[in-house]
Amino acid sequence: MALPAGMALLRALRRPLWARNPPRLCSTQEAAKPPPSPYEERPWEYLESEEYRATYGDQPVWFGYRRNHKGGIPPQRTRKACLRKGRRVGNPCPICRDRNLHVDYRNVKLLDQFICPHSGIVFHPTRTGVCMKQHKLLSKAIAQAQDHGLLWLQVPFVPTPQGDFSNRHPAVGRTPPAPTGPWYPWYEWQQPPAAAVARIRRIYRHYLKAEAAPGGPPAPTAGQ
Repeated sequence: MALPAGMALLRALRRPLWARNPPRLCSTQEAAKPPPSPYEERPWEYLESEEYRATYGDQPVWFGYRRNHKGGIPPQRTRKACLRKGRRVGNPCPICRDRNLHVDYRNVKLLDQFICPHSGIVFHPTRTGVCMKQHKLLSKAIAQAQDHGLLWLQVPFVPTPQGDFSNRHPAVGRTPPAPTGPWYPWYEWQQPPAAAVARIRRIYRHYLKAEAAPGGPPAPTAGQ
């Protein structure tokens, strides 16, 4: 059923001006891209600049970050990535929101903010708020920096035991000597039954040598 002309005109007037005639980009025209970061080649210089101190101060980059979510219970997992269909989400993670932060194994000051100073374990993304894509890059860069000797490697301290492990104290007795006979009574040699011996001799009679009489010449074999 077609709407009256007056109703269609009223609905068109209720729309905002920017929605009535949205600008269309031709195929040769591209959307404006943000300018590249000046610290892309040397990302560690950004953490020593006045711009970084004015933004974060002495706190880590993830300090005070809170992800927007519905309800009072925060999600148990972080985002897979802060890009959706090539566009950045409204509330990106602490690394994706700053274009001057780049994950690199040489950027030691940034990587050190995501390592626990007591255990040397990389912080879980639910604590720092970084997306899973950046968390994987951080874990890889931290391992690479530790291999290059740029980051300290936590080695657990194991104290030397002071106990006496020798066998020269009264709690340890002497090893008893080995028995002269068999270890177990059922392990002694037993004479097989005569019926079983006769059956084996009958089966392999063509391969057995005839028993020679004591003191006589050796009996010929079955093939001779």
